[in-house]
Amino acid sequence: MENELIIKIKSRDRASFEELYNIYAEQALRVAMAVTKDKTSAADAVQEAFIRVYKNIDSFDESKDFKPWFYRILINECSRLLSRNSKAILISDFLENGIDNSRYDHYNFQEYETLYKAVNKLKDINRIPIILKYLRGFTESEIAQILDININTVKSRLFKGREKLKKYLGLLEGGSENHG
Repeated sequence: MENELIIKIKSRDRASFEELYNIYAEQALRVAMAVTKDKTSAADAVQEAFIRVYKNIDSFDESKDFKPWFYRILINECSRLLSRNSKAILISDFLENGIDNSRYDHYNFQEYETLYKAVNKLKDINRIPIILKYLRGFTESEIAQILDININTVKSRLFKGREKLKKYLGLLEGGSENHG
């Protein structure tokens, strides 16, 4: 089905692009929010990813799976926004409000809140593969494609991420969030 959509999109069929958008937008937003930790940045990353998909669809090889190609674009957009935003701290916001944690959407998962806190403590190098594997269900091979790294590097980052999660979860459940 996706290949048919891609072929139609390549012929600039807007309805097919809208259909592709509807298939991927919600999950893409969840992944982008997990990566950026910010609703506005996540929405911007998803929008930019779809713009890039539309502009570069002619270079997509239909013999390959669309999903890893799309998520590679999305992760690159998230990374670009994070690096841009990390350099732009609004001093006025800081002086007026201190650090405003309300601008982050922490997805109040209720029963998964402890796990979510632990995942957020991970550095991007481990957090992004964990999100792609366990939130989106990508294989190690697909994650390697998305992140443009060796599959053994993916496996190592996932292993180290899981080990750090175990450590963080032990600390969080023990009531001490400031260690580690």
